[in-house]
Amino acid sequence: MSKTLPPKTCSIDRMITREEDVQKVLTGEKTAQRRNGRYADPGETWEVEGRKFEVTEVYQQSLGEMTDEHARMEGYKDLEAYKQSILSIHPGMPWVPAMKVWVHEFREVK
Repeated sequence: MSKTLPPKTCSIDRMITREEDVQKVLTGEKTAQRRNGRYADPGETWEVEGRKFEVTEVYQQSLGEMTDEHARMEGYKDLEAYKQSILSIHPGMPWVPAMKVWVHEFREVK
């Protein structure tokens, strides 16, 4: 089942920019990135410190649909840790369960 995705809102090289997140990608702790916009297409690749990664899935999800497992894919121990991190990065932003975000799942290409 192939769904037509809307145009990307940013380039893949801007998807993961925080050094803490880059390190989580390199150690394999982080295999997903949620963003307000769409940064990549499935199958698209990019490099992180000379290592190649491929986006495997791109889909929308509401914050209220997130589980502890989703938070672990983001590199956090559970949903509460993910939520606190996001709110600290975006001061004044409320956690709105109905808010939709774009999920980009990826894996390293060996």
